[in-house]
Amino acid sequence: MDRRTDMHRRERRRYVIGYGGSLLLTFVVFGIAYQFGIETPGVYMTIGLLGLAQLVVQLVYFLHIDRRRSSREDLDLILFSTLVLLIIIGGTIWVLGNLAMRMHMHVM
Repeated sequence: MDRRTDMHRRERRRYVIGYGGSLLLTFVVFGIAYQFGIETPGVYMTIGLLGLAQLVVQLVYFLHIDRRRSSREDLDLILFSTLVLLIIIGGTIWVLGNLAMRMHMHVM
């Protein structure tokens, strides 16, 4: 077997494992929401943690982000983009909350 075929087989295996892991985590989230209801305490935390686990699975298996030196720049780019998004979302919530307070609106 030549090297290219072996690399193709390993790459396909990684994609199948990533797809199976993502699908399993998605079904687990739907199962938890269906079984316990969305209003049950702790369901949001569980869904959030499983969402983070799915993010890690997709970063590792689909985007090939790991601890190697070559993919560290990609990880830095993803972390910076996440920071910018969090600043935008946090600033929006802060501004809209301040606006609601100044207009004497009751927050629901």
